[in-house]
Amino acid sequence: MKIWSVPVTEDTPYGVKYSLVYIVDGERVIGYDNERGKGDHKHMNGEQAPYQFIDVDVLVEDFASEVEDFIGRHYES
Repeated sequence: MKIWSVPVTEDTPYGVKYSLVYIVDGERVIGYDNERGKGDHKHMNGEQAPYQFIDVDVLVEDFASEVEDFIGRHYES
Protein backbone atom coordinates (compact mmCIF):
# COMPACT_ATOMS: atom_id res chain seq x y z
CA MET A 1 0.00 0.00 0.00
CA LYS A 2 1.20 3.47 -0.88
CA ILE A 3 -0.90 6.45 0.15
CA TRP A 4 0.48 9.94 0.20
CA SER A 5 -0.68 13.53 0.52
CA VAL A 6 -0.35 15.64 -2.62
CA PRO A 7 -1.48 19.10 -3.67
CA VAL A 8 -5.14 19.38 -4.64
CA THR A 9 -5.40 19.31 -8.44
CA GLU A 10 -7.93 18.27 -11.06
CA ASP A 11 -6.49 14.71 -10.94
CA THR A 12 -6.38 14.61 -7.10
CA PRO A 13 -9.28 16.78 -5.96
CA TYR A 14 -9.04 15.53 -2.35
CA GLY A 15 -5.24 15.80 -2.11
CA VAL A 16 -4.55 12.06 -1.86
CA LYS A 17 -2.64 9.81 -4.24
CA TYR A 18 -2.83 6.05 -3.69
CA SER A 19 -1.84 2.68 -5.05
CA LEU A 20 -2.90 -0.48 -3.21
CA VAL A 21 -2.14 -3.86 -4.73
CA TYR A 22 -2.45 -7.52 -3.79
CA ILE A 23 -0.15 -9.75 -5.82
CA VAL A 24 -0.24 -13.55 -6.08
CA ASP A 25 2.47 -15.46 -7.98
CA GLY A 26 3.70 -12.23 -9.57
CA GLU A 27 0.28 -11.17 -10.85
CA ARG A 28 -1.90 -8.29 -9.64
CA VAL A 29 -5.08 -9.90 -8.34
CA ILE A 30 -6.61 -6.80 -6.74
CA GLY A 31 -5.56 -3.20 -7.19
CA TYR A 32 -6.92 0.19 -6.24
CA ASP A 33 -5.39 3.39 -7.60
CA ASN A 34 -6.05 6.87 -8.88
CA GLU A 35 -3.69 7.01 -11.82
CA ARG A 36 -3.42 10.41 -13.44
CA GLY A 37 -5.92 10.71 -16.27
CA LYS A 38 -7.91 7.65 -15.15
CA GLY A 39 -9.17 8.81 -11.78
CA ASP A 40 -10.26 6.48 -8.99
CA HIS A 41 -10.61 2.87 -10.08
CA LYS A 42 -9.95 -0.71 -9.07
CA HIS A 43 -8.64 -3.78 -10.83
CA MET A 44 -10.33 -7.13 -10.19
CA ASN A 45 -9.97 -10.37 -12.16
CA GLY A 46 -8.24 -8.57 -15.01
CA GLU A 47 -11.03 -6.01 -15.30
CA GLN A 48 -11.02 -2.32 -14.39
CA ALA A 49 -14.00 -0.65 -12.69
CA PRO A 50 -14.65 2.80 -11.23
CA TYR A 51 -14.08 3.24 -7.50
CA GLN A 52 -15.86 5.84 -5.37
CA PHE A 53 -13.21 7.37 -3.11
CA ILE A 54 -14.65 8.61 0.20
CA ASP A 55 -11.60 8.89 2.43
CA VAL A 56 -8.40 7.03 3.24
CA ASP A 57 -9.94 4.94 6.04
CA VAL A 58 -12.73 3.66 3.79
CA LEU A 59 -10.23 3.03 0.98
CA VAL A 60 -8.09 0.81 3.20
CA GLU A 61 -11.19 -0.98 4.57
CA ASP A 62 -12.55 -1.62 1.05
CA PHE A 63 -9.21 -2.94 -0.17
CA ALA A 64 -8.68 -5.16 2.89
CA SER A 65 -12.21 -6.54 2.53
CA GLU A 66 -11.61 -7.45 -1.13
CA VAL A 67 -8.33 -9.18 -0.20
CA GLU A 68 -9.99 -11.10 2.66
CA ASP A 69 -12.80 -12.21 0.33
CA PHE A 70 -10.26 -13.37 -2.26
CA ILE A 71 -8.28 -15.32 0.33
CA GLY A 72 -11.49 -16.88 1.66
CA ARG A 73 -12.55 -17.99 -1.83
CA HIS A 74 -9.16 -19.33 -2.91
CA TYR A 75 -7.28 -20.57 0.13
CA GLU A 76 -9.65 -21.46 2.96
CA SER A 77 -11.71 -24.61 2.95
